[in-house]
Amino acid sequence: MSLLPIFIKLEGRRCLLVGAGNIALDKIGSLLKTGVKLRVIAPEAKDEVRQLAAEGKLEFIERPFEVFDLAGNYLVIAATDVPEVNSAVYRGAVEHGILCNSVDDIPNCDFFFGSVVSRGELQIAISTAGESPAVAQRLRREIDEQLPEDLGPWLQNLGQLRREVLATHPRTEERKALLHQLAQRQVCESATCPSRQMALGPLNDKDADGRVYLVGAGPGNPDLLTVKALRTIQSAHVVLHDDLVPQAILNLAPRAEIVNVGKRCGMKSITQEEINALMVEHARDRRRVVRLKSGDPLIFGRAAEEMSALNDAGISFEVIPGITSSLAAAAAIPCSLTDRNSASNVIFSTGHHAQSHNHAPLPELEDATRVVYMPGRDLTLLAEEWLQEGLPPDFPCVVVSRAAQPDQEIYSTTLANLGNAAPALAPSLLIAGWAVRESAAMMVAAASGDSIPA
Repeated sequence: MSLLPIFIKLEGRRCLLVGAGNIALDKIGSLLKTGVKLRVIAPEAKDEVRQLAAEGKLEFIERPFEVFDLAGNYLVIAATDVPEVNSAVYRGAVEHGILCNSVDDIPNCDFFFGSVVSRGELQIAISTAGESPAVAQRLRREIDEQLPEDLGPWLQNLGQLRREVLATHPRTEERKALLHQLAQRQVCESATCPSRQMALGPLNDKDADGRVYLVGAGPGNPDLLTVKALRTIQSAHVVLHDDLVPQAILNLAPRAEIVNVGKRCGMKSITQEEINALMVEHARDRRRVVRLKSGDPLIFGRAAEEMSALNDAGISFEVIPGITSSLAAAAAIPCSLTDRNSASNVIFSTGHHAQSHNHAPLPELEDATRVVYMPGRDLTLLAEEWLQEGLPPDFPCVVVSRAAQPDQEIYSTTLANLGNAAPALAPSLLIAGWAVRESAAMMVAAASGDSIPA
């Protein structure tokens, strides 16, 4: 069933509600909030309905429904516990060309009441086309818990500012972009509100001062973006992204110029210096620049070089953390990277630095979970180096490919057999240590060491 979700103005319009029992009471409250002129017809009524009629909030007619009652009404709701009456109301409404809702009776409905979350003028209505009102109510509760309580006043201030913008600036793409930008900012009533001053000043599609955001895209699943990362991506003018950031996340920036600045498998199509220059150039053009990095910007994301370049150029920037891939990979196994019985340390490294030519002091040899980002397609040398360090052949190892994404794969083995692992789809990550022993053993028992689609 294909439905058109719409919000209808009912203030001052006549609507008919047939029924005055418990079913009807659930609808009366929603209807009266709209300012509708409500007439209720039923042979008997709950005391609450009679009280509302006595207060002048609705008109109550105490008799059975007749087809002529439909005339002159904008909407009709059948809310009795008698199916024959509801069906008669619906048939009459169809003949009169009036939209009708018959409560909990899908075949006799032209429209459905949604389960609504409200914050002032903001309304979010959820419909399951009558299939499961309980599901709609559950989703309403979940959304209600997540929305800030002050959205109503903020929206009221934003609406007033929007009307001032429409009155001040001509209809252009720049004005449209400004309205989208305001929807991402704090807005208050004060005349000195920065958003108000920006909105009513000279019109352009740029920040007063360019700014760069180093944003963590997480392991690739849009559901694992932080709320702040999502809002920043949606308001970007330009996105400079790693090659491993999936299209599903890039699609969240519909207004932005999208530029791939990724470097993969040793093929550097663009240098780090060129990336730094792009960030500076766009920021100096007063654009909101998102440098979108896979995982977390501060873990093997070359953020130090980029922050240094931005500082040298006098460009303001902000780092927005993301879920680093090691955490998503550990959750996929699932295992804890730390375990008081087997691992009190975690060592993060890359495939280029995981081997023992880096002789930095290590924790107790086996008292750490080793997390290797970008371990490479051939793990033979890494396995040999670790064996030479003295790690035991049965040291548990798990390779997680494309963690938290739909095509995620997990391969469990031991250090002795790590070199035999088939090349994994990028991005992949190696987790090794006694902390993964139990989860690894379960996977081996379930799949004899083969790749396990998650």
